[in-house]
Amino acid sequence: MSNPTGSRESAIAAAVETFDSGKFLKDLDRRIAYRTESQESTNAHQLHAYLTNEIAPYLQGLGFQTKLVPNPSGVDAPILLASRIEDSVLPTVVTYGHGDAVRGYDDQWRAGLEPWRIVVEGDRWYGRGIADNKGQHSVNFAALEAVLAARDGKLGYNIKVILETGEEIDSPGLKAVCAAERDYLAGDLFLASDGPRVSAERPTVFLGSRGELNFDLELNLRDGGHHSGNWGGALRNPAVVLAHAISTMVDGNGKILVEGLMPPPLSPLVRSALSDIEWGQDSSAPEVDLEWGEPGLTPAERVIGWNALEVLAFKSGNPDAPVNAIPPTARAHCQLRFVVGTDWENAQEHLEQHLARQDIKQVKVTVKPAVKATRLELDNPWVNWTLQSIKNTTEKRPALLPNLGGTVPNDIFAETLGLPTVWVPHSYPACNQHAPNEHFLGSVAREALALMAGLWWDLGDRATTPFQKQA
Repeated sequence: MSNPTGSRESAIAAAVETFDSGKFLKDLDRRIAYRTESQESTNAHQLHAYLTNEIAPYLQGLGFQTKLVPNPSGVDAPILLASRIEDSVLPTVVTYGHGDAVRGYDDQWRAGLEPWRIVVEGDRWYGRGIADNKGQHSVNFAALEAVLAARDGKLGYNIKVILETGEEIDSPGLKAVCAAERDYLAGDLFLASDGPRVSAERPTVFLGSRGELNFDLELNLRDGGHHSGNWGGALRNPAVVLAHAISTMVDGNGKILVEGLMPPPLSPLVRSALSDIEWGQDSSAPEVDLEWGEPGLTPAERVIGWNALEVLAFKSGNPDAPVNAIPPTARAHCQLRFVVGTDWENAQEHLEQHLARQDIKQVKVTVKPAVKATRLELDNPWVNWTLQSIKNTTEKRPALLPNLGGTVPNDIFAETLGLPTVWVPHSYPACNQHAPNEHFLGSVAREALALMAGLWWDLGDRATTPFQKQA
């Protein structure tokens, strides 16, 4: 099949060639080498270097103007903004990525692997941050470069980039920067990549993310422990009380029991979108527990369309070196992942009233700042447009998720910037994200380069894009 110069096919072929030639791997390996651990304040210089020495020069080579914005939150995690304006009358696409990664945990990686250098074993490319998110924004940039070359340097639209270095520490300062730079970042569409596909084989689109709300439960009954032989049966045990308190909030099969923390019923559009999604299909994925969570829902509906209340940590006494003493305190760190329509703003009140109704006293509830849930409407014209573009490139039917099961700072792009938000992830569920042995799949990266080139190309076709409908 021929790929005439200046065609969609030639742009896709050029993007794929960066993979086949080894150029993409070389560029990505150079980026992985930056030890961009935002959780370690001593590595702030690496965050700066990644933006100023690596990403800014690359984007400038593609015709972008760049500026480095100090983080206004007081955390030394800078944000790079870039714009490529072909004509002020053209529509504008805003894209995003993050250059920071979680801690490397260097000594926990399997023998032969290391976090700050890519090691290729078959289809797996190992490296810290390769799936989250350096590999993903590198795919998008390489595909964009291929389209620019195929179109003789003219996309037919403007494009702006937000690349932060604090996503792994909850994106401090990002909302303030986007609010202050709202005019600079004005656009018509947000298109970016983060998170996993539903499976390695199936391209995926998601339109927002579940929200995240963390809260602590704590019970302090007395000062110091007391001998379990001399006092057992006479002193209330805080671990037992707190365990019972939690059991009134979520039952033994994971069903949420706090009425105020329940989501709205699944809409017909959400059910339809999730009807053909099979969860946990990759060979290395953990086995799905079909009996866990809200009864009557599929695993995909529970993860994408429903709320989950999780106990992430529970401590009383010293589990590593227990002694014969009734502990004086017990505490648990809990989390609510929630979808649009949940009354999360009143979570403190809902939890306290629930415990009061159960006649559970003295348990202190501390709700922490939350990240909002967001979701682009499934009937937005950008949704079918994106799905069709990907299908035209890959000849596969993409999966459509109303939102990601995890949480990304989508509320900033959807609400602060007021953009329709479309995400096209390039990772897969079993990538060991945030864990030792994090990896990217070469096969997914190659396909992602092709489908992103198709998307960047199709955005320049003003006759078929929803840009026309928004004019």
